[in-house]
Amino acid sequence: MDHTRRACWLILTLPTLILFSQFSSCRSEPRKSPIPKENLMVFTVATKETDGFKRFIRSANSFNYTVKVLGLGEDWTGGDVSQTPGGGQKVRILKEALKQYANAKDLVILFVDSYDVIFASGPEELLKKFQQTKHSLVFAAEVFIWPNRHLEVKYPHVHDGKRFLNSGGFIGFAPNVYQLVEPWNLQDKDDDQLFYTKTYLDPEKRASLNITLDHRCRIFQNLNGALDEVVLKFEEAHVRARNLAYDSLPVIIHGNGPTKMQLNYLGNYIPKVWTFETGCTECEKDTISLPEKDSKFPTVLIGIFIEQLTPFVEEFFERLVNLNFPKEHLQIFIHNTQTDYERYVWKFIEQYGDKYQNVKVIGPEEELGNADARNMGLDMCRQDVTCDYYFSVDIEVVLQNRDVLKLLIEQNRSILAPLVSRRKKLWSNFWGAMSVDGYYARSEDYVDIVDRRRIGVWNVPYISSVYLIQGTLLRSDLTDRDLYHSNKLDTDMAFCHNIREQGIFMYLTNRHEFGYILSVANCHTGNLHNDLWQISENQKDWEEKYIHPNWSKAFEEKTFLQPCPDVYWFPIFTERACDDLVEEMEHYGQWSTGGNEDTRIQGGYENVPTIDIHMNQIGYEKQWQKFLREYIAPLTERFYPGYYTKANSFLNFVVRYKPEEQPSLEPHHDASTFTVNVALNRAGVDYEGGGCRFIRYNCSIQAPRKGWALMHPGRLTHYHEGLPTTSGTRYIAVSFVDP
Repeated sequence: MDHTRRACWLILTLPTLILFSQFSSCRSEPRKSPIPKENLMVFTVATKETDGFKRFIRSANSFNYTVKVLGLGEDWTGGDVSQTPGGGQKVRILKEALKQYANAKDLVILFVDSYDVIFASGPEELLKKFQQTKHSLVFAAEVFIWPNRHLEVKYPHVHDGKRFLNSGGFIGFAPNVYQLVEPWNLQDKDDDQLFYTKTYLDPEKRASLNITLDHRCRIFQNLNGALDEVVLKFEEAHVRARNLAYDSLPVIIHGNGPTKMQLNYLGNYIPKVWTFETGCTECEKDTISLPEKDSKFPTVLIGIFIEQLTPFVEEFFERLVNLNFPKEHLQIFIHNTQTDYERYVWKFIEQYGDKYQNVKVIGPEEELGNADARNMGLDMCRQDVTCDYYFSVDIEVVLQNRDVLKLLIEQNRSILAPLVSRRKKLWSNFWGAMSVDGYYARSEDYVDIVDRRRIGVWNVPYISSVYLIQGTLLRSDLTDRDLYHSNKLDTDMAFCHNIREQGIFMYLTNRHEFGYILSVANCHTGNLHNDLWQISENQKDWEEKYIHPNWSKAFEEKTFLQPCPDVYWFPIFTERACDDLVEEMEHYGQWSTGGNEDTRIQGGYENVPTIDIHMNQIGYEKQWQKFLREYIAPLTERFYPGYYTKANSFLNFVVRYKPEEQPSLEPHHDASTFTVNVALNRAGVDYEGGGCRFIRYNCSIQAPRKGWALMHPGRLTHYHEGLPTTSGTRYIAVSFVDP
């Protein structure tokens, strides 16, 4: 006798049914054929086409699901299901729709919510997993019981998996699903999940309908209470959500309860929105193109908010003027709380105000708060039917991309922010995630998005500083005129909270380089040209404004001059730097007398006095020392090979020469290893005469260029004198380095 057959025969002689079932593999049962995907019908109830609904439909279309949407256009009377029990309206609508399928035994019905659901796989996998349950009706499962926790004791015990029913998704044969919903005779505001729960908890109904729960999340993944279990799994074709607790790949992802933001994060990738191989696959979908003719352009209201002390305000308005967008289609709203910046605002209006459709300014004298001003900006666009877009920009944002407005408009999102971050920092204008108490949390992809290692259009929970809003959205879903207040939240957090509460998605794009955000932590005030003090906080901006564009070329061959032995001449400052430094000194005004007695220096005696103001007198010593280290010290290695300096200097000052005051300087050595002498105004224009003569070499530089520096050895070899200034006023900045 065959040993296998004998073993089976011996087992079958045992009377115990349990043992029979355990070894039932010995029986030969016909295998059921797979359910054809044509036998699947997907139903959802959505009274409104929200951003979440559109995302659901896109995910369904990507797998060729055919979805029957019920209730579109109806008023929602099912209550606020995010806060209280409700949702019965969905059961009523579904019951009516299923009457015609009550006896369709081969038809499989899938019902899912849509505002907070995405598909992660196709109908074939869905039906296969449903068939493997060997039940006629399968509900999603979760770890929390809702809405009646007292029913917990009636739930069947589960050894492994989620125990409680969730009504956001279920699948079953049409007759079973219809029998499930047919008894419904409650109100729209009654709770759908409670209705389904009571059916499941009734042993007779559970048996007759052959109901089970998807305990191990093979079909349905509810995120509430399971965030630590779910990770992204990147596959070649698309992206899945993997449940680590059960090693399952759910077909349907449901952001139930307070997990909408986590679903939005997953929806940035699932099903194949972004992959490592393809990048962003959705970025070009639903985009628009602006017309070629300026006359056909949309109208944009730009809201500019000066809410704090910020450097480089004048440059902000220069960039505004240079935006690549027809000014006749732009309106300007400015809220300025800083009296120091009124001169820049009015200079902009005087020079360019008539180029725009209209300009409105709310100044510091009106004492309008930040949130109220931002609400006013939105309201201006909301009330103007010709306002197609509202573009909010904070003054600390540096938009280097002149096409920023065009690029944002063409991306065609309801609310879209361009990525801007602080230079060489991870601080940016968006959050990838939020903590349970509503504050910043770092998402897994945050650094990659900021560094543009992952490029795309991202659904995020928080944006600030700069963003574009479609005008139609303001006049439809965002009619609330107080979007910038919410309890005790900051203005920007209140805005994002209110947007999320409306179920509206906020997007961030890093598809292009847009610009960055200035640091405002130590914005200097109290001087005439406060930007001079920004060399540490915003060095790149300071450099662009004040360092000569050809400075770096001095490191190259033949791009500097050597007018005298060991004397080097090279560009260092822009004209703006020279002007601002001179004006700052004259604004301070406390020039020395030019006598030998000088209490400002150690010992109190100056051998070769000049009429000057020291950098430390205007609080600029620290900044000037950084200037020497960053921009002068590297050149010494170029000019004087083998000499290395830390650019220490204890005497830095601006000298003023006038014929009637002090026209020249007697021959002398400088108390330095080397000296830097920068011309701050123009020979032949601002003054006549002047210059420097190196006596030993009988070599003179009589027409120093504005913004150019002379670098020469200080002690022993380069005995020199200041040549007479015959008319006008000459200014130079001097540093004795390495005394």
